[in-house]
Amino acid sequence: MTIYFEKTYQRSFGTFPLTGQELHDAVLAAAEVGYRAFDTAQMYGNEADTGAALRATGLSRDELCITTKVDIANFSEEAFLPSVEESLKKLMIDQADVLLLHWPTPGGDIRLSLELLQQAHDRGLARHIGVSNYTAQMMHDARAIVDAPLVTNQVEFHPLLNQDKLLTAATETGIPLASYCSVARGEVFKHAIFGEIGETYGKSAAQVVLRWILQKGVSINTMSTNPANIAANFDVMDFTLSSIDMARIEDMTRTGYRIVGKDLVPYAPDFD
Repeated sequence: MTIYFEKTYQRSFGTFPLTGQELHDAVLAAAEVGYRAFDTAQMYGNEADTGAALRATGLSRDELCITTKVDIANFSEEAFLPSVEESLKKLMIDQADVLLLHWPTPGGDIRLSLELLQQAHDRGLARHIGVSNYTAQMMHDARAIVDAPLVTNQVEFHPLLNQDKLLTAATETGIPLASYCSVARGEVFKHAIFGEIGETYGKSAAQVVLRWILQKGVSINTMSTNPANIAANFDVMDFTLSSIDMARIEDMTRTGYRIVGKDLVPYAPDFD
């Protein structure tokens, strides 16, 4: 079982697009309710703020799982490792718990960035490594290129988008998925079904969505600045959706609502 599927780390607190005092307050609220996994990235421009906020929680380093991601601008032999070292300096840590490639290399040649990621792992800059926004074929290719286990492929994952091809690739490659945009940036709340199912369990629509993701075998990454929502997003381990409700939600994936595509990120791959 990888670090992303150990119980403590199935629920990660995302920091995008927070900075400054807003990020500080949100991280402290998240830590208070029990979050121990925190997610940032070079691209977010908030690694230093995240590091300072995590230091302010008073939690020991051993209690935390800190994920950061390497920007595609640093996917060269000259820039990659120095950029990781700079990230660690900003985060005030000696080693990332999980280091991801934020995107596949534009153009599709992923080998060099993966080899550099492996070097970061081999040099002790990262305890675990993984990828983000990889297609199913890229997951297979990455598994063949990298010697160290890849602990996750962090992708857009919510019940308004069918990601069965990625789930199949996760099983075939042993690379688990982790979600971002877990509530589709609020789009799920436009569909009454999630709230209706939630009433059966005494849970909110958001909690139903997050629980569905977990029961699909995907870890969740959520962000909020509202302390009540932060706590609610964490409180999703004390109920189990029935097979009937899982199927009802599964049917919603036919909606085909994708947030992150080429219109938003021009260098995004051709997603499955």
